Amino acid sequence: MVFGVGAFTQGVMAALRADGARVSAYLTRPYAHHGPALEGPTFDAAAHPNPCPLLARERPDFVVPMSIEWALKPWTEEFLASGVPILCPTGDALLLERDRDFARALCRRFGVPFPASHIARNLVEARAILDRDPRPYVIKNPLCSPFSPVHTIVCETVAETRSWLERVDYGEGVFLQEYLGRAEAGHIALVSGGEIYSLVTNQEYKRAFDGNLGVVAGAPLGGLVEKDPDDKYGLARELLHPLRPWFREVGFRGPVQATAIRQRRRWHVLEYNVRLGITSGPLILNLLANPLAVLRDAAHNRPLTLRWRPNLRFGCSLTLAGYGYPYVALEGPPVPVEVDGQPDGPVWWTEVRCDSHGQLLATGHRIADVAALAGTLDGAIRKAYATIRRLRVLGSYYRLDVGRSLWPPGTV
Repeated sequence: MVFGVGAFTQGVMAALRADGARVSAYLTRPYAHHGPALEGPTFDAAAHPNPCPLLARERPDFVVPMSIEWALKPWTEEFLASGVPILCPTGDALLLERDRDFARALCRRFGVPFPASHIARNLVEARAILDRDPRPYVIKNPLCSPFSPVHTIVCETVAETRSWLERVDYGEGVFLQEYLGRAEAGHIALVSGGEIYSLVTNQEYKRAFDGNLGVVAGAPLGGLVEKDPDDKYGLARELLHPLRPWFREVGFRGPVQATAIRQRRRWHVLEYNVRLGITSGPLILNLLANPLAVLRDAAHNRPLTLRWRPNLRFGCSLTLAGYGYPYVALEGPPVPVEVDGQPDGPVWWTEVRCDSHGQLLATGHRIADVAALAGTLDGAIRKAYATIRRLRVLGSYYRLDVGRSLWPPGTV
């Protein structure tokens, strides 16, 4: 059972179903239900506010959460006590993503490079930090949650930082992390049985528009992955392997992603995530020849055997964004989704629904994700664009430059 909504949930369900699983979804939000419903039974949180009775009835082998919001619910302790395996760390291990300052302190403990960072509880403290240590900062929420009042604001100068500090919501305080440039990349691995199994190196296109212009969107507009069990770019070696003693200490199991900036020939951690990754997860599962066995064994904290599909090395995902995105205060009416013929690859749906005549309508700001795999980077990119060009929605757009910048990892 997958906990989530939209294209990311559908993509994971589709990959596991193709490997023989009977899949279902617990729909955690009141929108983006259409895609998951195409893959298997779905259960709306509005009708099942506590999923524990549902889990007892359905008896899934394991749960795959697409967000850490499950750990913030009134039913969290009951869920953990039920013994249903979950593909996510729990307890103190979850703090690696949840608490940014915890991750910073952990990196210091194990000698992992981390940008200069501060926590400010209010505007007065934020101003004092900037006066005392003037540098450009990325402004983030201290406690990672999809419902936090602050979403990432990348400031590239001191003046930009000072201006934004006057505007943000200090309801949970702010985490100020030194801006180190744009040479960003990530690495995703699974931790199971105390060992680290590298999967892919990835790159997310987080800004809204071509040329890496515009604001950092709420979710990436595209992404690339490269099969990387040997850690070709050194991200796992520098940023994950030093944490192995802590992984074992807290019984960490499940996915871990290190997102980092390359500066002065060293990787510096920006943040850790403990999910498969919204753009990367479905691509990873489709690169694996045995995704069901791998996730099941990881959820049970057992040794993993990774088998890869032959002749596939790269993946590319693209998002079809709807009217107004990423400025979600702008909303348009439901408009038809037009599909020209048969898409060349998978299309996973987010904010869409079918009307009474079976016509697919766009109902929000992120409409669909498309994905493609190939033996070469150019081949994966070409196939993804061939698919997304078959989709048309009034006022929609997609980035045209995925793969033209930010790759290889550590470049701008």
